[in-house]
Amino acid sequence: MAKKLITIIIPAYNEEEALPKCLQRITKLIDKETSHDFEVLLVDDGSKDKTVEIIKKKRQEDKRFSYVAFSRNFGKEIAIMAGLDYAKGDAVIFIDADLQDPPEVIPELIKYWEQGYDDVYAKRRSRKGESWLKKWTSKMYYRVLQKMSSVEIQKDTGDFRLLDCRCVNALKQMRETSRNSKSMFSWIGYKKKEVLYDRDPRVAGKTKWKYGRLIDLAIDGITSFTTSPLKVATYIAIPTTIMFIGYFIYAIVKAIITQIPVQAYQAIILLILFFAAVNIMLFGIVGEYLGRIFKESKSRPLYFVDEYNGKKETNEKESK
Repeated sequence: MAKKLITIIIPAYNEEEALPKCLQRITKLIDKETSHDFEVLLVDDGSKDKTVEIIKKKRQEDKRFSYVAFSRNFGKEIAIMAGLDYAKGDAVIFIDADLQDPPEVIPELIKYWEQGYDDVYAKRRSRKGESWLKKWTSKMYYRVLQKMSSVEIQKDTGDFRLLDCRCVNALKQMRETSRNSKSMFSWIGYKKKEVLYDRDPRVAGKTKWKYGRLIDLAIDGITSFTTSPLKVATYIAIPTTIMFIGYFIYAIVKAIITQIPVQAYQAIILLILFFAAVNIMLFGIVGEYLGRIFKESKSRPLYFVDEYNGKKETNEKESK
């Protein structure tokens, strides 16, 4: 019987320091796992260092390694989508180039896939090398997302997982511009299995995920899969109205009892500031959704490819 092919997808952006070590460990792994055939697909997200040169050299040495090079930096979420588009395997595995997710966990992911699971996701038991602030904000984000979303979101999980071709085909149909892969993995459903692991610190280089980009990703995750924030207007309007009526009654009763006229300008200033703040917040929420509608209405391709395994691309595939 022919062996099943598994595609290992590695998004990379300016990873010239970590990538050689990553490729070394991946090569060692696929040499050892002889029960399956492997394709290692590296997606270069418009790197400005020597990442592409390292990838091309590896491709020349070992044809099991393929690569897609973007025309510019489109972001990791889009790189994941490109990996799905170009993967040839019966299943795909996502793993980062910085080796925070150890490749040695991959055989366990494959084991459960062979048992019939469609989505075998790696859940972090510990997160070495990360600040308490990042751990806390991540925990709070997943808690808020879980409460707002109608779909169960896996906590303490990232992109490190194995997906059967059924999941891959489902995800390839979702071509929206504002993407949050972690939420998408949950939304498509299918049979899931959890695998616990200890996350390592980066082997080299610096993280590309600054707090600004993490906030953008969090907003995408919330607005892409739930309209709950739009209901904030209703939730705020009811208690605000009650507070306003209560304060009005209090001011009138106090004026009657104490015989002291109400200082109208004080109440007016406070009310103006309060309602202005509420309106600004609500307009911001609505603006986030309108902005995403604007992006989707353009129907632009998600990405453009410069090269695929050394050949210049015409980008007909991405324009579909």
